[in-house]
Amino acid sequence: MNIDKEIASSMLTTSYAVDLKTAVHTSLKTIRSMLQERPENEEISELTQQVERLLTEQTERLETINRDLEAFNYSVAHDLCAPLKRICGFTRELQQQYAGRLDLEGMDYLERIYKSSQHMNELIEALLQLSQLSYLSLKREVVDLSQIAGETAQELRQGAPERKVEFTIQPRIRTFGDANLLEIVMRNLLRNAWKFTSRREQALIEFGARENGAEKTCFVRDNGIGFDMANAERMFHAFQRLHNSADFPGNGIGLTTVQRIITRHGGRIWAEGEVDRGATFYFTLQSCIT
Repeated sequence: MNIDKEIASSMLTTSYAVDLKTAVHTSLKTIRSMLQERPENEEISELTQQVERLLTEQTERLETINRDLEAFNYSVAHDLCAPLKRICGFTRELQQQYAGRLDLEGMDYLERIYKSSQHMNELIEALLQLSQLSYLSLKREVVDLSQIAGETAQELRQGAPERKVEFTIQPRIRTFGDANLLEIVMRNLLRNAWKFTSRREQALIEFGARENGAEKTCFVRDNGIGFDMANAERMFHAFQRLHNSADFPGNGIGLTTVQRIITRHGGRIWAEGEVDRGATFYFTLQSCIT
């Protein structure tokens, strides 16, 4: 017992050097053991106070980190995005005002500069959005995921009416969560399916939910180009592409954003697929009320 108490106390006094979850778990385990062996042990009160102190310290540290992130995001938005927008603007002016003085090669260089600066601006904005997901306050309300899926499908069809895509959307899949963030999840997953089925003469995209033990699992399935399961974890890492960006453009951060939002909602996400045989993205949420 004394050894356990010494280990827990040591971890608490060095809280800045250890993982919060491990420290609290070890300390609470020690408290439970002490309660079982000696219910009226006076040392329990001291150890409980140490746990509370640790949690207070960690809360203050997180608040400081959040303030630093906000300051960093503000700096990035103003110090990087603004110059990039000026580069885009001046490049467009050069193309329009001096088109007659430049040969085709010169015009091609300007177009490449414009597209590259635009792409960089999009990446910065995506990273800003991703960083904000870690500390944004979540609003809790009933969200109809099926409705979001239907609206997204309609928008995708309108954007490319020549494509033959069959959407199958299970009705009334609802959950409690932040409507704006869950809309980002649905739009990212469906647009992903739309993108990777672009080479199919008849594309199939499905959104539904199924019972998985005690929890409900939502899924987005497609018959696109799929992926190698050996790379399943990589796709949720920022800028980790499994396919050629020239063939399937994107900012490389969409699935990372989806994972971050679902984690914030107490859920998890994973993917299953096979090369040239489609992919399915499964995700759970803390409160699904289908």
